[in-house]
Amino acid sequence: MTRRGNFLLFEGVDRCGKTTQTKLLHEALNASSPSHPSALLHFPDRSTAIGQSIHSYLTSSEAMDDHAIHLLFSANRWEAASKIESLLASGQHIIMDRYSFSGVAFSAAKSGMSLDWCWAPEIGLPKPDAVIFLDVPVTQAATRADFGQERYETTAFQEQVYKNFYHIMERTSPKWHVVDATGTIEQVHDKWKMEFFFLDVGHARASVQLAGVPSGERAETFGRDGTT
Repeated sequence: MTRRGNFLLFEGVDRCGKTTQTKLLHEALNASSPSHPSALLHFPDRSTAIGQSIHSYLTSSEAMDDHAIHLLFSANRWEAASKIESLLASGQHIIMDRYSFSGVAFSAAKSGMSLDWCWAPEIGLPKPDAVIFLDVPVTQAATRADFGQERYETTAFQEQVYKNFYHIMERTSPKWHVVDATGTIEQVHDKWKMEFFFLDVGHARASVQLAGVPSGERAETFGRDGTT
């Protein structure tokens, strides 16, 4: 039986360092465990037709209904679901830069968009084994290179996104690891890297999916069938 790969996710506000840190983890895993290769995935995936529509929206002032664009982001994740499951089943580890939690945190920062409504389209997607939240004050993230180039990169909006991430942490059950991301690239890398090597890399386990979370309650599991 092929040992299932691990699904490791990085989340945080824009310009918190996710892209850099996911690349470092990808390289570290491949160097330390060449027999257990890893794949590096990013969302939104702008290489697909849906992803190209998302890119056009993010980099322009084009108007679109908030509910519609949220469903477009969710569809972008769904079109990768079978690939994610296939990679994990083959024994590959997945390192991911953004996923459903970002989708919900960002959409729910808009007026009239609730966390529960935003979460509904994510139900059934593959569940990450662990999430690292790169915690950096929005005021600091806003000083980093390229902040402000895309639609959602305003300080006020990102502050609400930041708050939403903490609401989501309280209500969901993957293992969240909050890491102070205010230091240098190397300092941040050192803060989280040992936490991830505690994982039983290559440990065989069944597929687990995201499920609904009741309002105001902490989920004991994300599994539809009660599994963790």
